[in-house]
Amino acid sequence: MTAATVTRAEPPRSVAFGEALKFWLKLGFISFGGPAGQIAIMHRELVEQKRWISERRFLHALNYCMLLPGPEAQQLATYIGWLMHRSWGGIVAGGLFVLPSLFILIGLSWVYAAFGQVSWIAGIFYGIKPAVAAIVLQAVWRIGSRTLKSPRRVPWLWAIAVLSFIAIAFLKIPFPWVVLSAGLIGVWGGNHVPGQFATGGGHGGSGAEPLAAPANGYIIDDTSPTPSHALFSKRRLAAVALWGSLLWLVPMGVLIVLQGWHGALTQMSWFFTKAALLTFGGAYAVLPYVYQGAVEQFHWLTGPQMIDGLALGETTPGPLIMVVTFVAFVGGWTRQVLGPDAPFAGAALAAMLVTWFTFLPSFLFILAGGPLVESTHGNLKFTAPLTAITAAVVGVIASLALFFLVHIARGQSASTAAWGVDGVALGLAGAAAVALLRFKAGVIPVIAGCALCGLTLRLAGWA
Repeated sequence: MTAATVTRAEPPRSVAFGEALKFWLKLGFISFGGPAGQIAIMHRELVEQKRWISERRFLHALNYCMLLPGPEAQQLATYIGWLMHRSWGGIVAGGLFVLPSLFILIGLSWVYAAFGQVSWIAGIFYGIKPAVAAIVLQAVWRIGSRTLKSPRRVPWLWAIAVLSFIAIAFLKIPFPWVVLSAGLIGVWGGNHVPGQFATGGGHGGSGAEPLAAPANGYIIDDTSPTPSHALFSKRRLAAVALWGSLLWLVPMGVLIVLQGWHGALTQMSWFFTKAALLTFGGAYAVLPYVYQGAVEQFHWLTGPQMIDGLALGETTPGPLIMVVTFVAFVGGWTRQVLGPDAPFAGAALAAMLVTWFTFLPSFLFILAGGPLVESTHGNLKFTAPLTAITAAVVGVIASLALFFLVHIARGQSASTAAWGVDGVALGLAGAAAVALLRFKAGVIPVIAGCALCGLTLRLAGWA
């Protein structure tokens, strides 16, 4: 055996910004599968294949991002880009994670708004809605199984989950109050019953279980010192906070001047700024809050349209929270925010503004708060509130699943029974749930299969 056959190729000493740019652009188009799939893709590419970052440093970054509100996979890309190429590296990595999905969803939302009543399109969505309900049930199971162990072992977390479900599903308590209450219970629990709240926190259910790291070296390995730009600095924190404030205040100020505080675009921007700060638990956790505001309070779209938007979000690359792009597009379209002569321009503007205000906090959390959050990692007084919030998330997502199932069961179609229950749609939801939970089928195949069933049923006159 020659030396050439046993020598491993050494990684380059650094990664050119242009090479990183190409990868982040590619990632934006292939980031399917929700946070679990997106994190797995980044691990395979960055740790196993390209060897840009070591296993331990990758997991360190992931744990950091899971402590923050916002989409953890997008924040992880931002973090690694920032670690490698300073602030612009993080902005490019996080931005390209979102931009492909933004433009794809604007196009699909236009098709939906303009042609959504076409028979075959309605048939496809008839099949997709039960799949979405099953996906939400899967999210309840995935996060619940990781957070809620035996009721005897963590009765406080079970109580938080059950009370959160009741608060959202039946008492209609706003989502922010549920999150705040859970966090306060976690603060108390971390001091008085710490064993109940030492099971972890953050978003929960990312599902990422990276493989063992390869034997050859990395550009950023376990012993690489933290770059100077990633160390805490009061001056740098102040600069990031200043720029972040300007990037929020300037567009918001322009909207207030042009439309007033109660204008549709202004209210959308303000509402989704608040939503961005409440996404502990991932997109599924904040969807009830989005539903309460977008459907029940502002009437930007209807409940069935909200489910359709979630279906589109599941079938496109990028973070699932990109469903807010669809919500804003439909709201801009129905409200004619730029007048009746420019429905697409107004809807597209609403979608871009909402996406901006939704993701701006995620960038600021990484660029400004990274060193601060890292310094508190493993501190129970900091993680206990997040564990309590994650337990509340289980109940909140369960309430969302109940809403979807009730809506599907009460749907008006040719298959609706005399007593007002659509048994075919519920059957599709049950089959999709079995495929996801029992046979571990992928989200995209399940949605595609249900869409095909829905189209077939519509053509046959059953839906």
